[in-house]
Amino acid sequence: MRITVRLGLVSAVLINFVSTAVAQQSVQGTLPPNVAATVNGQPIPESAVQRGIRGVKPEKRVEARQQVISDQIDMVVVDQYLQQLNIAVDKKEIDDAWKRMEAGLKAEGQTVEKFFTEQLLTEDEMRAHMVADLRWDKFAGSQASEKVLRDLFEHNKDMFDGSMVRARHILLAPAAGDPTALERAKAQLLLCKRTIEDEVQKEMAKLPPNTDTLVREQARILTLEREFAKKAAEISICPSKKQGGDVGWFSRAGSESTVEPFAKAAFALKPYAMSDVVTTKYGCHLILATERKPGVEPKFEDVQAEVKDVYCERLRDAILAKYRPSAKIVIAPRQ
Repeated sequence: MRITVRLGLVSAVLINFVSTAVAQQSVQGTLPPNVAATVNGQPIPESAVQRGIRGVKPEKRVEARQQVISDQIDMVVVDQYLQQLNIAVDKKEIDDAWKRMEAGLKAEGQTVEKFFTEQLLTEDEMRAHMVADLRWDKFAGSQASEKVLRDLFEHNKDMFDGSMVRARHILLAPAAGDPTALERAKAQLLLCKRTIEDEVQKEMAKLPPNTDTLVREQARILTLEREFAKKAAEISICPSKKQGGDVGWFSRAGSESTVEPFAKAAFALKPYAMSDVVTTKYGCHLILATERKPGVEPKFEDVQAEVKDVYCERLRDAILAKYRPSAKIVIAPRQ
């Protein structure tokens, strides 16, 4: 059994995107050595950050640290909101969660003490994480009624039918704190899109007028993908630039390598069509869909758990969108 703490034991998953600076309202300040950041005065221990960046290559640790701190801030903001709702967690619930953790570790031949040492955890930290997890489960469960989930399912079946898309992208991340940076990034990507389209038109103009339609389309696809990959290699800040921006295959929902606005835009494209500029928490993207695998018509009962996961993720994002901008966040300027 794998032991995870959704609101505490966070790994820095840097798959296809790189992190941007922690939210614009965050400020740097002097904090004790054992505190990485505070959210409305509540400390985030440095040990939680170190837990997240273990195993990350030294040259990637600055990026990873930013992302882990940002993730930890999100967790605290959400839990502070739930505490304001007075969602109670009783001692028996915590004790039961503790017993489940012990049983899971024992099944893996591991002790609680060894696990805590490996994860840089204290018992108090672990119990606090459990309380936060239980509080979230209660809140999310109270919101995720069958009616709400069925409505989400009916309006977004492509999220749950197993269909997949493959795409390339070009990512630009505006600097935090610069109010004009976002518009400049969007303008740069729109110019990039026009440049790619112009190159495709030039190549198409070279073809004889009587060229077969299929041959013309093959030439268009070849040029479009080549020019897009070239631009991705030149200006994208995503690690996928080494593959010409190729992020591989991903599903409409539940993919670790994409976020909702990106996946939604990619799934709306036909193969070998480019998107307009798409903005996510990672920055601004220009997307080129390249392939698509159709899914199978799903039944709600078969995918209800997945629908709930998507709903809960959206619920959490909505809380963060409302409350993180007004949170007082202080981050220690350590590397």
